[in-house]
Amino acid sequence: MNPLVYMRSVSKIYEVGDELVYALREVDLEIEENEYVAIMGPSGSGKSTLMNLIGCLDTPTRGSYEFAGHSVEELDADELARVRNEEIGFIFQTFNLLPRSTAASNVELPLIYSGMRPAERRIRVGSALSRVGLTDRAHHRPNQLSGGQRQRVAIARALVTEPSLILADEPTGNLDTKTGDEILDEFARIHNEGATLVMVTHEEEVAQRAERVIRLRDGEIESDRRR
Repeated sequence: MNPLVYMRSVSKIYEVGDELVYALREVDLEIEENEYVAIMGPSGSGKSTLMNLIGCLDTPTRGSYEFAGHSVEELDADELARVRNEEIGFIFQTFNLLPRSTAASNVELPLIYSGMRPAERRIRVGSALSRVGLTDRAHHRPNQLSGGQRQRVAIARALVTEPSLILADEPTGNLDTKTGDEILDEFARIHNEGATLVMVTHEEEVAQRAERVIRLRDGEIESDRRR
């Protein structure tokens, strides 16, 4: 069985004036289904670039990347958009919720993009909100929710398409310690239910909640350890 994420000799290079800047340099990476991985590194280490490549938001300059057995470089724009919408769930530090839409409407968005019928959408949305304990907040707008509740809405939105992979970028960065711990408990429960989670964080205590910690430095994998 192929790994969910399979990268070989992946580099991401930017041209800055006459200079070539390596954001990632010859990275080899495999992530299996149902792994819980934290990616760490100082500013400029390449962790955000790696996250964007894993999430098919960007493509490598060199090297190869297969996601769920499909070569990302061979996918056209429509296929990439489908993968991002249906196969990958994104969770951001700033929640990225539509302020004038209810929690249920925010969670429903990926299903609308995928063309799912309204009746099935309602069932999926209800199930996703139930999983994160927000059934009673379905008709509240983001400004009527706490920071932790908003992040739970974002988690429900990431779960609603039943994706192969959930990517979380500094998911506790805008939360107080207690609320952040509650969100990490939520991640642990989702992982135990079978989800594959990859989380970028600069906080050591957050990373230690994962089963595997990958540390980047200067665009290269410095260490890769499982607990």
